[in-house]
Amino acid sequence: MRSIELIIHLFQRFCWLDEGLQARVHERGWPDISRPQSMVMINIVSGVTRPSDIARRLGVSRQAIHTTIAQMIDKGVVTLEDDPDDARHKRLALTAFGERMRNDAQAAMTELTGVLAARIGQERFDQLLETLAADWGKPV
Repeated sequence: MRSIELIIHLFQRFCWLDEGLQARVHERGWPDISRPQSMVMINIVSGVTRPSDIARRLGVSRQAIHTTIAQMIDKGVVTLEDDPDDARHKRLALTAFGERMRNDAQAAMTELTGVLAARIGQERFDQLLETLAADWGKPV
């Protein structure tokens, strides 16, 4: 069934990319981070800094996201601070350590996307990005 193939292939390719990223970050001497921690960092870099918003985007509970955040604070990657726009909320920020880690992760992602484009061809790579970036509409 093609629908099964779609979810399996999307997940496998996501894991390929994430495992490659994790390996390269580890090679550069950074502490290991879990997939949820990586997803939190991606959200912060994308401008989503409120824990409740990150939990909603990732489809996890607020308790789960706070556990992940506590682990990241313990590693010195992020801080949780008052939101200057709304005193009722907190927001996440990368520490200087976290920012250096993010810079190395971005370099690793650039390397991985180059490897992928070389393996599948630049035209197919561009089509893949275009397809994934297309508006798929609201979830059914």
